[in-house]
Amino acid sequence: MSYRLILVGPPGAGKGTQAKIVSEKLGIPAISTGDIFRAEIKSGSDIGNLAADYIQHGNLVPDEVPDEIVRRRLAQPDAANGFLLDGYPRNTHQVEALDKILDELGTHIDAIVEIVVPDQDIVRRLLSRAKIEGRKDDRADVIHHRINVYRLETEPVVEAYEERGQLIAVDGTGTVGEVYERLLAAIKMHIGEK
Repeated sequence: MSYRLILVGPPGAGKGTQAKIVSEKLGIPAISTGDIFRAEIKSGSDIGNLAADYIQHGNLVPDEVPDEIVRRRLAQPDAANGFLLDGYPRNTHQVEALDKILDELGTHIDAIVEIVVPDQDIVRRLLSRAKIEGRKDDRADVIHHRINVYRLETEPVVEAYEERGQLIAVDGTGTVGEVYERLLAAIKMHIGEK
């Protein structure tokens, strides 16, 4: 058996960092729609240019684009034995789209892991990241907007999976190592050793 996970949390919660570590430990690919969009933006593709306009203003890209990207990515051979989705689904439409994609592939989600971080820590982390990485979407006004967008659109995703009994909430404060240890322990407790 393998792990089929979704990793969610507000912007700056450390999803990307934790996704890489957890995927390596569990031997499953980390699939980040944000990374895919950034690669498309860098390449100057049509999808990249469309995504750039939305992302730079702190808004989410229209659902049809990430739906198709995830459909294609989950159909690749390395995702057949498990995966960790980072940044998808972000709203209830995408939950329904993911259910359809997984039905088509004959698989399911084992759990959704939410990294919980206070807003003040998010703002501090993202402003620090902006200085290090030079990311244009990490400005104070955009950060607050992104937190609000997350609350409005993504929290219903968490609630949907909570109703299914698939939610694992993990404290995202502390060092990368501390958060990773909590994540891995919570996943293994919820799903079991595989």
